[in-house]
Amino acid sequence: MAKFEIIMPKLGESIIEATITRWVKNIGDPVEEDDSIVEIATDKVDSEIPSPVEGTLVETLFNEGDIVAVGTVIAIVDMGGEDAPETGQKDEVPAPKETAKETIETVKETPVVQEEAKVTDFASSDRFYSPLVKSIAKEENISIEELESIPGSGKDGRVNKADMLNYLKNRGSSPSSTPTTALVQAPAVVTETGDQVIEMDRMRKLIADHMVMSKQVSPHVTSFIDVDVTNVVNWRNKIKNEILKREGEKVTFTPIFFDAAAKALKDYPMVNASVDGTKMILRKHVNIGMATALPNGNLIVPVLKDVDEKSLLGIAKNVNDLAKRARENKLQPDEIAGGTFTITNFGSFDSLTGTPIINQPQVAILGVGAIRKKPVVIETPQGDMIGIRHIMILSLAYDHRIVDGALGGMYLKRMKELLESFDVNTVI
Repeated sequence: MAKFEIIMPKLGESIIEATITRWVKNIGDPVEEDDSIVEIATDKVDSEIPSPVEGTLVETLFNEGDIVAVGTVIAIVDMGGEDAPETGQKDEVPAPKETAKETIETVKETPVVQEEAKVTDFASSDRFYSPLVKSIAKEENISIEELESIPGSGKDGRVNKADMLNYLKNRGSSPSSTPTTALVQAPAVVTETGDQVIEMDRMRKLIADHMVMSKQVSPHVTSFIDVDVTNVVNWRNKIKNEILKREGEKVTFTPIFFDAAAKALKDYPMVNASVDGTKMILRKHVNIGMATALPNGNLIVPVLKDVDEKSLLGIAKNVNDLAKRARENKLQPDEIAGGTFTITNFGSFDSLTGTPIINQPQVAILGVGAIRKKPVVIETPQGDMIGIRHIMILSLAYDHRIVDGALGGMYLKRMKELLESFDVNTVI
């Protein structure tokens, strides 16, 4: 009997492992080519693994909930016929991972005297830890309580190798290994008769951890500015039907905001940055994340890459494509990675404004409020007049470690100038 090995595929440049969330097929089930065999999840996106062959699923090598490295065989499909084993995508198997001991020894100059080995019960934590991080924790006798206190700089607050090594460098510098930042103890919650208790799903847990981590890492400051977007509104009303007919694309206000945000970031590159300890990293690329609400109430942030190099029509097509596939759970891992700045649209829910939380490791996020008709004072050569204009509020939340109020204000002012001076004769 010819057997085919189903392998955990590459899921993106920065993804080295994934969690098996559900076996779609059971042992003994027939499998058609392109049938989904298993559902998997990373800290960035959920996806499915299809079978490239037809046959019968005869073996599953991992259980639901197991974390599996990219390139690992996870299941075997019997294709019938002669016994000639085949495997898929062997060229994608990564090089052997470094061990925790090798990792630690490369950076530690002197050993730190530790207490007798502690048992680290990872199952008691809702936080995600990679196999390498777990190995380092066991090697260094780090308890789960101590591990939980280590701030993570990875995606969604994940603790990575660099976080562990930085922590270990400073661990023995004081009599106690307790972190310098005290953990906030959440108050006890008492349920009462009639209350409904709902367990967070995996994505909501990641969002919650990422939001708390961002507030702990960055001192948030939010500035606001009102913008007259009458020119933008009039232009869109004029061209939207033509573009829909010609290109098959809806033109929303979002591409215009992305275009203006990218231009303003080029003028103020310190807002398109990250902080690494005492280092400020000014990003070369302008990759803007688009906070997108999902039908289940969760949130995902697909990223438009190199927005400053795209035309307005190109941005519109990119926005529509990513938003559609985000809601259909069809994004690739690389499409929600690499953001350098984020825009969230409060206006889509008719909110005037908001104070968004920074998407780490970025240093700023722009909030776009609802557009409303308002009576405003218009300055003319003949004197002041009252007119009806389309007004919106922009909010910019920024990391006060490197973005001061002056810089945040200048960025918003530049956004205002770009939007208010928008050319109603723009052709796309």
